[in-house]
Amino acid sequence: MGFSMQKVFVMMGSRSDLPVAEKAITLLRKFNVDYEVAVASAHRTPDMVRSLVESSDADVFIAIAGLSAALPGAVAAHTCRPVIGVPVSGDVNIDALLSVIQMPPGIPVAAVGLDRGDNAAILAIEIMSLTDPVLSDRMRDYRKEMAEKVKTDSEQVVSDVRN
Repeated sequence: MGFSMQKVFVMMGSRSDLPVAEKAITLLRKFNVDYEVAVASAHRTPDMVRSLVESSDADVFIAIAGLSAALPGAVAAHTCRPVIGVPVSGDVNIDALLSVIQMPPGIPVAAVGLDRGDNAAILAIEIMSLTDPVLSDRMRDYRKEMAEKVKTDSEQVVSDVRN
């Protein structure tokens, strides 16, 4: 299975976001999607964010951030390519979630649930599948795998409950 011609940029607001990013990276690897990764802060290194986005050849960006979660919006401000925001949980979870979903008109950011780097990767792959039949086939196979796991789990639970 060769690599897709498509590419995803996974950007974290801080190194502490790495566990969430690793969820995305695991799935990008599973689907053989090329990716790049960086840590850049919307507030502490705004010029770095702009430079990374503008110089990237990525087809989709995944921006992971907690607290004010400004990174997805900062990335979206510098590209017309899709940006998927992943809010990171913390002491007050709703702050990061609201920051990602409440974007101004004309600069949308897709949002996934708290800490759902895995869903961000899936959404990125689904977006790229629109023009990549190989990724589309891989996504179909992945969905079948998930369905089979649920069926197997159900059979196991039924068996365990009866015994």
